[in-house]
Amino acid sequence: MNGTYESNGARLGYSDTGAGLPVVFLHPTPLDRDYWRPLAEDLAGVRAIVPDLRGHGSSELGSTLPVGLFANVPDAPVLTMRQLAADVFALLDHLKVKRAVFAGCSIGGYVLLELWRMAPERISGLVFICSKPQPDAKANLARRAVTIAQARAGGAGALFDGMTQMLIGSTARERRPEIVAELRARMTLTAEALVAVQAGLATRPDSMPAIATISVPVLAIAGGEDPGVTAAEMEPFSAAPGGCEFHLLPDAGHFAAYEQPRKVAALLADWLRQPAAQ
Repeated sequence: MNGTYESNGARLGYSDTGAGLPVVFLHPTPLDRDYWRPLAEDLAGVRAIVPDLRGHGSSELGSTLPVGLFANVPDAPVLTMRQLAADVFALLDHLKVKRAVFAGCSIGGYVLLELWRMAPERISGLVFICSKPQPDAKANLARRAVTIAQARAGGAGALFDGMTQMLIGSTARERRPEIVAELRARMTLTAEALVAVQAGLATRPDSMPAIATISVPVLAIAGGEDPGVTAAEMEPFSAAPGGCEFHLLPDAGHFAAYEQPRKVAALLADWLRQPAAQ
């Protein structure tokens, strides 16, 4: 089932399929919820709740974003992790789901950490795929400012062309060359949305302290060919008090769950069978 709901002045889209344990899947930017489709097709026994994050896919960006939070680009609107998390909880309220497992890739994982800070009682497990708890380093902040300038000057198209080549693992591109066109077709953010997302990523909080409070089970999956998030950067999740199962996929890039959906689905299914993750 596909549907829409309202959150803070924006109409947002989602899909809700299957039956069983509710699992909320949060996609990476600049893709949309279709990122999770191949994995969900291989994952039985769960109710897959998959929103388009604000500004992505069928979801509106809205007109109420704050400005002035990103010092490097003070006039940029900012799509904060807190807003994205509030959107997710609004979806759960819309669907009358009180508690769920949450899985996120990249920005989706950053939102998971905000969800935990906001309402841990609604979370029974957390799955981080190619996502890290650290904030942006100074060099990353500078690169985001450049990306914002490029988006404003020439739109998002050329930037997305580069992202497909950089973020998709070399193994996936060699084994299945069509994956480049598939994922590029799902990069539909406007330049305005791209600016807001980049500013939001730049201003996300340091989530290292939050790890010490995570009392639910954690599954962490890193891609060995991921240029943006290394296995070493994901290693701190292993210190979560609720326990962490960690996996490295040596031949996966930043979009690991789309590059290797059967492998990631199998890891997730095994982890979900643990009583603590139910």
